[in-house]
Amino acid sequence: MLADRRLWLMIGFGFASGLPLLLSGFTLRYWLSEGGVSLKLIGLTAEIGLAYSLKFLWSPVFDNGAPGFLRGLGRRRGWLMAVQPLLTLSCLLMVLASPAQPALLIAFAAILAFCSASQDTIIDAWRIETFPQARQGTALAGYVWGYRAAMLISGSGAIALVSHLGWHGVFATMAALTLVGPVVTLLAREPKQDATVVHMLADHVSFAQRFARSVIEPLQEFLTRRGAVVILLFIVLFRLGEALAGTMLVPLYRHLGFDRVQVAVANGPISLAAVLIGALLGGWLVARIGTGRALLITGCFQTLCMFMYVLLSYSAGQHHILTATAVVESFAEGLADAAFLTYLSSLCSLAHTATQYALLSSIAALASRTVGGLSGFMVPALGWHGFYIMTALATLPSIAVMVYLLRHYPPERRDIDGRVG
Repeated sequence: MLADRRLWLMIGFGFASGLPLLLSGFTLRYWLSEGGVSLKLIGLTAEIGLAYSLKFLWSPVFDNGAPGFLRGLGRRRGWLMAVQPLLTLSCLLMVLASPAQPALLIAFAAILAFCSASQDTIIDAWRIETFPQARQGTALAGYVWGYRAAMLISGSGAIALVSHLGWHGVFATMAALTLVGPVVTLLAREPKQDATVVHMLADHVSFAQRFARSVIEPLQEFLTRRGAVVILLFIVLFRLGEALAGTMLVPLYRHLGFDRVQVAVANGPISLAAVLIGALLGGWLVARIGTGRALLITGCFQTLCMFMYVLLSYSAGQHHILTATAVVESFAEGLADAAFLTYLSSLCSLAHTATQYALLSSIAALASRTVGGLSGFMVPALGWHGFYIMTALATLPSIAVMVYLLRHYPPERRDIDGRVG
């Protein structure tokens, strides 16, 4: 019964994490595109998400004790209750700007991304510390369910609501929905801390010792592992093609003549169902055949599905192709995410969960937050067809590195008590 309750909470935390993501990404780009902002500037909004790639720089703060006034909630819940109200406030700030002031709107979106990335770090730590390794796939499937449901609301749902509420009304509504996060936090239980963590947080441990323990040791411990460089290379490459393709989707939709309603329908409930089914199947595959083989199968499938974007680029005005692309890509993402995120979780030491997972998930998002920003310059040079062919081919290096990685450095399995073997 307790496990079922924790899974429901995991779905709630997934919702809290997924809601802000598109508000500083896809939905923001749609608003900017309708406001006549240039293609190059829209492409550069990918850099807003650098907070998701750089969160490991401040994540060690969350491995220390909670802020004094929230210490009674515990380390994870205390920090969540400190960050989540700021996230709601940053979302409300976006109501004060518009595409007529793109710099101000993008600045507020960057603040939102910073708060969202911080929340993600703490939720990831709560998940890894709450669920044993054997149940991480199931926990991640629940997380993805909540995450994708929230993305449906803040993506296609928000776009559909613009006709009724206007862009400012939509962002005010999204700000209200972010309050789900604090509610889930109050309902959750604080994970148990092992003896090492308790000692690190003790009052007699100096700041220098805490810094060394929470910053230097986690990074040093990971970087000295066998295959660390290959692991990091794979994580960087895994989402490269998707990062390039996704950044330019809004301008592509408008270039092909699709309106708000068509985009909202294509990325609506059917796509949500596809990603949830994909996540459920991905979690089942992890439990059934192991993280390594599940990662290989789902990664190869996602690579094949990238060619749907190429087909879409040749399909001006064909709504059924738009819907098929959105559904297939959503299923492939959900399938691959369950295995990929389980793999990242398996790499983390329980003593340094927040720092190491933040580092790994940050690196995973690095391509979309850096190279993805250049997509607005690539499209004029390559054309829409050439650009999406290039994004599909960009996934192939990750498959080659994955095969090498799984052959020479297979993922370790952690027992329920946290031991690796």
